[in-house]
Amino acid sequence: MTVTRPPHLHRSPLGHAYVEHLAGAADAGDPTAAARESAALTLAYRDRFLAGPAFLGDAERRTVAGDLRTIYDLLRSLPDRIFGGSLAALAGAVGMSGQQTELITRSARTGSLVPLGRADLYHDGTAFSLLEFNITSALGGFENADLNRAMLTFAPLREFVTRHRLGHRDTLACMARTMLAECATAVPTGRPPVVAVLDTVDNFAVIGPRLRVFAAKLAEHGIEGIACHPGQLTYPNGRPTVAGRTVDIVYRYFLAEDLADPASVAELEPLLAAADQGKVGLFSRLDAEIYGNKATLAMLSDDRHRALFDAAELACVDRLLPWTRYVRSRTTDPGGSDVDLLRYAVAHRDDLVLKPTLLHGGSGIVAGWQVDPARWEADLTAAMDGPYVLQRRIRPAAEAFPDGAGGAQDLYLNWGIYLGDVDVVGEDGYAGCFVRGSTDPAVGVVSLGAGAAVGSAFHES
Repeated sequence: MTVTRPPHLHRSPLGHAYVEHLAGAADAGDPTAAARESAALTLAYRDRFLAGPAFLGDAERRTVAGDLRTIYDLLRSLPDRIFGGSLAALAGAVGMSGQQTELITRSARTGSLVPLGRADLYHDGTAFSLLEFNITSALGGFENADLNRAMLTFAPLREFVTRHRLGHRDTLACMARTMLAECATAVPTGRPPVVAVLDTVDNFAVIGPRLRVFAAKLAEHGIEGIACHPGQLTYPNGRPTVAGRTVDIVYRYFLAEDLADPASVAELEPLLAAADQGKVGLFSRLDAEIYGNKATLAMLSDDRHRALFDAAELACVDRLLPWTRYVRSRTTDPGGSDVDLLRYAVAHRDDLVLKPTLLHGGSGIVAGWQVDPARWEADLTAAMDGPYVLQRRIRPAAEAFPDGAGGAQDLYLNWGIYLGDVDVVGEDGYAGCFVRGSTDPAVGVVSLGAGAAVGSAFHES
């Protein structure tokens, strides 16, 4: 049986080759069986697994990793390039409250910040486009290598991966190495470090089971992990202690948005004070999320700032970043002409996405093509001069995937590509990948919350 490749599927020759490979193994069994039998994977993704992986060619992996390193460096340079060296000014510009800004700038005065992030990208059939860059320790995806290993129990995939010399990167190993590098002064000698994987009391009530899995898996990397919330910490001699163990490092799962809640700040203050005093390592440092804020992408995209970047930096921004603007009354359109933003956005509703800058996980996003004109204009008006950005819609190209029944289907992917420091994770900084896939070409956000399924990714090596 030969699988006919639709003419619009051009990104991944390996993806098409794998679909054809499976045509000769129709009775090989369920490729997702091992994933569905894994307690950790089903806890994270329930039973929503794609029947095959995504594939990255060697050249495109190196290109996108290099571009993401450039974007990361540009984001880190924004306080100096735009705000006269003031991190507080950048925090205010991206919409942080006074309380958030004070805590974040306080944290930034201690320790270091080692690169770690997950870029969410669409591929339009020609190139990747960056939708968001999540720069924080609370990234999820620590099960990526488990998903790869589970999929490799399916014999046809294992044969294909071996034949084409494909590999995958262990995202959790990269996270662990980054944590130890950023908190090097807190790492003890002669014994494994004790790491508290911590979220706020309210958040822990929801995701505590998954954080317990994360903490347990740290043992694979020589780390004693304990999942907890701030109410479980005590501070004899000023150092946090949990379950009778003195904590060396806190792996932070709470986010900057949690620091807007006075109750959460009160419960976290003893921990933040201990980190200020060097009595515990805090990973990642609180200012990480300022750089990964959606508003900072608008700063890179803004025509007013182009003179601040050199030719190579501008080429990277133009290549990777779609038109992104603050929601303000006046702006420039993709051609550089000054326009009334509301009028422009109303006229181009089908090609724009409205995004809050301070939320995560797709919360608050409005896709113009999914709402009627009246709702779109009302949402834009309400967002004007607030912590929101508009971004040009990227239409992900269809990609050939097995359908789990011996045939093929078109899927539209959100690529979650992890980036680490080259000196910590090696090679080009690529720290693994997973994808979320939807069968809906007009989906607003390809996410688990919108009904997507998750898949592993392999790369040429």
